[in-house]
Amino acid sequence: MVKVHHLNCLEIQSPAGRAIGHCLLLEANNKLVLVDTGIGWLDTQKPTERIGQALIDQVGFQFDESWTALRQIEQLGLVPEQVSDCVISHLDPDHIGGLADFPQATVHVGEEEYENFKSGHPRYLPHQLAHQPVVKTYSASTETWQGFESRKIDIDFEVDLYFVPLFGHTLGHCGVAIQLPDQWLFYVGDAYYLQAELTDPHHPVHELAKARADNDTWRLENLHKIKQLKAEQPNIEIFGYHDVEEYDRFAVKDD
Repeated sequence: MVKVHHLNCLEIQSPAGRAIGHCLLLEANNKLVLVDTGIGWLDTQKPTERIGQALIDQVGFQFDESWTALRQIEQLGLVPEQVSDCVISHLDPDHIGGLADFPQATVHVGEEEYENFKSGHPRYLPHQLAHQPVVKTYSASTETWQGFESRKIDIDFEVDLYFVPLFGHTLGHCGVAIQLPDQWLFYVGDAYYLQAELTDPHHPVHELAKARADNDTWRLENLHKIKQLKAEQPNIEIFGYHDVEEYDRFAVKDD
């Protein structure tokens, strides 16, 4: 049986408020799979070198090694070396800082996102993959899930995982659909920053989302599709990366 741990692996304090990094740790049969990794242990030791002071000041990153996936896995009584795979929604710095803490893990990412990362786009930090992990990419598919394109992730694990392209925030940004025995989880990454974007067209966070989008038209199209899915399939648990209230709801369940 798979166990789902909800981890907060990021703290941002800015004039706009607090944001977090809602990662998933999937546990089954002495094997661990991470969905996004947050800020890593190495980042907490050398933040200026790893992240850069300008980006730290711009975003409001906070650093504490106890928040890292590495330390949280240890706190759960689990072994970090058992992280065999890291499933990555996109390659922004706050989502992949922890990859270097699990050098044995295969990195799974959409093909378009990996190509965007290698293109020299200034939003990425190339040294975050300097440890040269095995990278497995996933190209366009004719398969679908709930009306979205889906790409089955090649991991030998107890439950099936699928990349769901949600391009816009980046040119290869994907959500991750996870088929648990009794329900679906749909992690949408940064397809929205706050779930309020689905219901309040005038929420101020829209301006930040627009400014950070590589293609805002695609972002808005996928935001609309997520809104439709939430209305039509209320049993699917939909959540993103940065929303504090969403994370708190899952953290209470874990307790």
